[in-house]
Amino acid sequence: MNMDESQAEPATKPELDLNQFLPYRLNSLADRISQALAELYEARYQLNIAQWRVLAWLSHCDELTAKKICAYTNMDKARVSRAIQSLEERGLISRTPSPDDQRQQDLHLTPDGQSLLTKLIPEAQAWEAELVATLTAGEYRDLLNVMRKLERQLERIGDSKG
Repeated sequence: MNMDESQAEPATKPELDLNQFLPYRLNSLADRISQALAELYEARYQLNIAQWRVLAWLSHCDELTAKKICAYTNMDKARVSRAIQSLEERGLISRTPSPDDQRQQDLHLTPDGQSLLTKLIPEAQAWEAELVATLTAGEYRDLLNVMRKLERQLERIGDSKG
C-alpha cells in the first residue's frame, strides 16, 4: 500500500537561529553601536546619525559631493540631502558649484563645522576606545582584519552576481 502525500512524514521545516546567523549579529551589533554613539552627539551637539556621518566624512576628505557621501555611507539620497540642508542652515558646512560638474555641489566644512568637530571627534574616539577596551590589541587587530576580509569577499560575491 502506498501512502499518499497527506499521510507522509512531514518535511523538516527549515529553521534559522538568528543568534547564530552572522548577517543578523553584525547588523544588530552595528545598530546598537551606532545608536549608543548617537546618544553622545545628539545630546551634546544636536546632531542626528546622518548629520554626524556627513560631518565625519568631511573631516576625512576636504571636498565631497552628496553623491559621494551617499556611496560612502550607504544612506539614501533623501536622507543625505536633509542632513546637508540642516548642516548648511546651522552654518557647519557650505556648498559651492563643482568645477568638474556644474550640476553637482562640493561640500566643505565651515570654520564653525571644523570647531565643532575639534570637540566632537576626540569624544567619539574616547567612546570607541571605551567600547573596545574589552579587547586585547591582538583581538582588535584581528577584528579589523576579519572585517576587511568579509568586505572583500562581499565585493567579490557582488561582482560575480552582476
